[in-house]
This record gives sequence, structure tokens and C-alpha cells, in this order.
Amino acid sequence: MSRSGFVPPYLLRHVAEAASSGPAPEPGLREACRHTLDLDAGFRDERSAHRLRTQAAEPEQPRPVETTGLAWTIHTAGNTQTLPGEPVRDETDGSPSGDLPVDEAWDGVRDTLDMLRDAFGRTSYDDAGARVSATVHYGQNYQNAFWDGRQLVFGDGDGQIFNRFTIAVDILAHELGHAVTEHTAGLVYRNQPGALNESMSDVFGTCLKQRVLGQDAAEADWLIGEGLFTDHVRGDALRSMSEPGTAYDDPILGKDPQPAHMDDFVVTRDDNGGVHINSGIPNRAFYLAATEIGGSSTEGAGRIWYDALLTVGPTTDFAGFAAATVAVAGEHADVVREAWASVGVIAEDDGAQEAPSDRTDDQGEPDAPGTPAPPSDTGEPIGVVEVRRSGGFAGITMTSSLDLDGDDPRVGEARTLVHRVDISLLEHEAAAWSEEPRRPDAFTYVIVCGGHEVEVPEDYATPDLLRLAELILASRDR
Repeated sequence: MSRSGFVPPYLLRHVAEAASSGPAPEPGLREACRHTLDLDAGFRDERSAHRLRTQAAEPEQPRPVETTGLAWTIHTAGNTQTLPGEPVRDETDGSPSGDLPVDEAWDGVRDTLDMLRDAFGRTSYDDAGARVSATVHYGQNYQNAFWDGRQLVFGDGDGQIFNRFTIAVDILAHELGHAVTEHTAGLVYRNQPGALNESMSDVFGTCLKQRVLGQDAAEADWLIGEGLFTDHVRGDALRSMSEPGTAYDDPILGKDPQPAHMDDFVVTRDDNGGVHINSGIPNRAFYLAATEIGGSSTEGAGRIWYDALLTVGPTTDFAGFAAATVAVAGEHADVVREAWASVGVIAEDDGAQEAPSDRTDDQGEPDAPGTPAPPSDTGEPIGVVEVRRSGGFAGITMTSSLDLDGDDPRVGEARTLVHRVDISLLEHEAAAWSEEPRRPDAFTYVIVCGGHEVEVPEDYATPDLLRLAELILASRDR
């Protein structure tokens, strides 16, 4: 597992679409969306070189570690794309730097590490005292946060839709939670296991938020990413664990698409099978269990969910994880079972419902290859190219198309790129990619052209493909 971004792909897609039709507050918003995409792509080669888990050692000179065994360093990229950037504060420096994102990240990482140790008996994300490396001020107007398999990275947002990604402590814990999941269950980032991966990060996030605020389960608001949206957005937060699907309803972002029950499970091939969408179902199960158990969510349901995470494997689905939580819940087993039954994962007779997202046909197989009109630079018609981009921490999907027979000024470059990308060849390579780990909160592209349809993970997207996606998605701005 590698990089995880906080903003899901479907959300960024809505932003770009709205920017083209008028509701977006500033014309620069669409450029910020595309810039975020470009910066994400820059991690491709670096991430590929670090697919093996090497988080236990940071590639820097050793730093002193406190007697608690907890160690972390906050860097600044200075709005460049250089990682990890310049170190600003580590665990030995308790004095604020005066740089708000640096200090928010420092506090958030420290508090998450404290929670992991005090509530779960875990020493850092790998349970072996690994130093946590985090970088803030990444890129220009970068609209995401993620765990890349080695460190945490946070953008400053665009100031129009998204504020800085260190603004909410639960975002810090969410991303570090991906590292914990990577080093425990290793839940694959697709379909129900991927939605569980996202949900576990929200569990870590809400537990930390409540812990920092001194709240018990009944007092909490159960919002994830509160404060991340600017005042331009009609919404309270990115997600609601208590009432999935109600966090926002905005002309730019659209309506929060999360379901709260298996009856409304979303079958999609976008966003790695809807990992940021269907996570609403296990999120609500956690909320129901935590509020019924009462007291501290961290020490109650949080401990049960964490203990269950230690017992499951990479392909565990909702029903499997529900059974694991019941098995470790002790005196709260009936409460936990009822929570999962309330969201339709466990039936009243304790049987498990069918897990639709784990069937290979759920995501939709690519259309059977047709006889595409061959891309060329001769000026011959080659039809319409469609691009869908999903993923990112917000999970927003963006869709657009470009008629390569039209008179749009981008047609010439797009024709050349289609020829270079060779979508039919990518189809043959896609089978190998489907077996590779997906990075939490990263982007996925679906390209449709000339009878071919192919899904390309960000790690495998070439510069030509990324440029083609940029061109097609930019057509929404015209």
C-alpha cells in the first residue's frame, strides 16, 4: 500500500465541472484542481520505488527520541514539490514555530501517537517506534492530504473550496490511520476492503477529535473534516459518521453521496469501487456501537474496532469485519452485532448479507474491444474521448469528454496524445495492474476512446496520459 489522499476523486470532479458552469467563486479554481492532479502524478515514480514496506526507517540522519519512544518530524516544502522538504520541528521542540500548518501538524501527529500508545498500546504506526515524517505547504494551492507509504503530506488548499488540510485534527489522524492499517490488516484499497480501509481511518480520526475535545460519544458531532470547506461551500464537513449522506449539499460539490445502509450500497468502478462513498456504511455502524456502548469512543468501540483490525486480512469485506468486531467485543458483543444489523451488514439471524462490491462483475468489466478508428495525425475523425478521474481524500469524481472531430483548439494536441497513449495497449496491461496494491486517497483514471475503455491507477499513468486527462477535463471549463 502506498499513498492515500484525503479528498476523494468524485469531489474534485464536481468542483471542476462547477467551475466551468459558473457557481465556482473564482476562475482560478479549475486551475488549482488540475494543479493538484499534476502534483499527485509527480509521486508516481518515487512511490513505485518504495512498494516494499520500509516505513520503519526515515531516510534522514538519526534524531534523538524521547523516552516515550515516540518520534516525529514536521517539514515544510515551502510550496514546492520537494519532499520531505526542510525540517522545522521535531518531538524535542515543544515551542510553536509560528507557522500555523507546521504547528497544527506537530500537535496532530503528537496527539495521534499519544492516542495509539495510551488507548491501543501501539508504539507508532508500525508498533515498533517508527519516526513519523510529515510535510506541510506542499505545492501551490494543493487540494489534498495523503500517506504515501513513508510520510504524511498536506496541501494548503485553494482557499476557495478547501482550506488548509491541517485545519482539522481528524484529518491528521485519518492519514496516519492509513499507515496503521497498512501495518496491520493491510486492507486492499478496492471495493469493500477499501471502504473498510477508509472507514478505519475515519474511526481513528473521530476518536482523536473526541479525545482532544474531551468529549464522549454522546457529545460528539461525528463530523469528519469540519472546517476543511471554506465559507463558499454549503456544507458542515466532508463526511458525517452519524448521518452519512448529509455532510454537504452544494452546487459546486454536489450532494454528499455516502449511503448509510447496505440497501443503498453504491456499485461503481470509480474511486476504486466507491471506497470513499460506501465507507459511510461501516462508519455509521461504528457510530451506533460507540453511542450505545457509551463513554469514550476511543476506549469503547474504538478499542473493539482496533482489536478487530489486528485479526483480519487484506480482502476482508464488511461482513467479515463485522464478525471480527463481534468476536472481540466481549460484553458488548450484542451491541456491536446490532449496530452492524442496523446498517444491513449482518442479518437479524446473524447471517451475513451478500457482499456485492467484492464480485468481479460489480465494478463493470471494460467494454469488449471494438474496432477503433485508428488515432492519427492525418486529420481523420477519431470520435470522442472521455475521461473520468476519481479518488483523492474527498473522493470526488470528475468526468468530461472532448470531440476529436470538433473545432476545439485542444483537438490537435489531444489527437497526438491519444496516438501516443495507445489505449488498446493499455487494456492489455491493465490485467497486471489490477493485482497491484492501490494507494489510499490517490487518483484513478478511466479513459474511453474508439471502443476501448481502460482504468489506469495513478502509479501507472504516463505523462502523456496525464496530459490527455488534463486536456479533456479542462474542456469542462470552456
